[in-house]
Amino acid sequence: MDSFTNWKNREEIAESMIPLIGKLHRERDVTVLLHSRSLVNKSVVSILKLHRFARQIAGEELSVTETMPYLRALTTLDLGPSQIDLGMLAATHKADERGLSVEEFTAEAVAGATGPNKIERRAPRDVVLYGFGRIGRLVARLLIEKAGSGNGLRLRAVVVRNSGGQDLVKRASLLRRDSIHGQFQGTITVDEADSTIVANGNAIKVIYADDPASVDYTAYGIKDAILIDNTGRWRDREGLSNHLRPGIDRVVLTAPGKGDVPNIVHGVNHDTIKPDERILSCASCTTNAIVPPLKAMDDEYGVVRGHVETVHSFTNDQNLLDNYHKSDRRGRSAPLNMVITETGAASAVAKALPGLKARITGSSIRVPVPNVSIAILNLQLARETTRQDVLDHLRDVSLTSPLRRQIDFISAPDAVSSDFIGSRHASIIDAGATKAEGDNAILYLWYDNEFGYSCQVVRIVQYVSGVEYPTYPMAAPATV
Repeated sequence: MDSFTNWKNREEIAESMIPLIGKLHRERDVTVLLHSRSLVNKSVVSILKLHRFARQIAGEELSVTETMPYLRALTTLDLGPSQIDLGMLAATHKADERGLSVEEFTAEAVAGATGPNKIERRAPRDVVLYGFGRIGRLVARLLIEKAGSGNGLRLRAVVVRNSGGQDLVKRASLLRRDSIHGQFQGTITVDEADSTIVANGNAIKVIYADDPASVDYTAYGIKDAILIDNTGRWRDREGLSNHLRPGIDRVVLTAPGKGDVPNIVHGVNHDTIKPDERILSCASCTTNAIVPPLKAMDDEYGVVRGHVETVHSFTNDQNLLDNYHKSDRRGRSAPLNMVITETGAASAVAKALPGLKARITGSSIRVPVPNVSIAILNLQLARETTRQDVLDHLRDVSLTSPLRRQIDFISAPDAVSSDFIGSRHASIIDAGATKAEGDNAILYLWYDNEFGYSCQVVRIVQYVSGVEYPTYPMAAPATV
């Protein structure tokens, strides 16, 4: 078969996968994945590209002809809410030596999500966004995207300060179009009379307020909601407690918390959240980028000490042109300079990984790119290793471990920062740049400091709301 005929054949198979994936998602709240990447609402070409991408991390391309039988098998099962990874199904079945058919193996691998074992679909949990800036709008996109099944999380309202004429229209326009992340996937309309933005059928009330204590959320029919504070104005328990109004059950901060506010990195310490904890922080984008690989390295090799140097894209906290700023250097023009600044990521490691005994230091340089950063993690290990051993370990972590949604792995020799815009992982290991010799290892970790971080925020909100469904086949036991 020539290459073009082969492509058309695979294109036809991918096209036939779309309605099966969509039906599982809408009717059973099942999200179909491929190596931790969702296939829900993906185009034919996107599905084929995701299969092709498997070659970079698994060493060989995964074809739709291989995964389609597993997808068909899933449609015959009595599935409950879950996430099912076709890539892991195919890989684990290939390694299984019992001679089971695709149907038999699939039924066994996802048994925890079928029949009497399945989770009951839950009523939607209300979510409120306090602030609607870079992170707020991306979190909104993710919440709207994940509302497709009608269950899980439901974005009910956004709280902002009224900026004057056409405020609602302008905010809707910023949600609709983004210079970095592109067009919103769907339709957005504005009901100015009702102060509502309707995105893909989701009615989002825009509430104008200058003070958290002035809002009565029950007046809008909101109850037991999780409020996500995207402003960073309040970062300690006293300030964030002002959000705990009628209708609000929990507060999640999208910035490092201060004092006794728990700093949570999903995948690492989210299971330490106490059931009665009403205020928590998602830490920073950089903390989320370095903590999962740091844990993976410490669990396998032991980490004696380390230093992280972050080369970070500029943010709205900096000035476009030189002007007064309360920080020493951030007042200098962000698009024209590299700016040395501080980072709290290193000190935040202790909160997310209290069992880590190593001392981690850190510093940061802001550079003239609008998104995607890289953290260079220089580690002294407790035992000697080789570069290939480190790469093999981290590749396995990205594919089969409980950290596979946090850690991605890329071996492309020409990768640059813009390649990672839209990455849903907290951290992407650059295999080509990785160095290791003796007891020293240097990891280069790319991360989309906007979208990848927003995905981590949503994962935490899903977890505390009880709608973070298990993934099948189950990951390898947590040695990482």
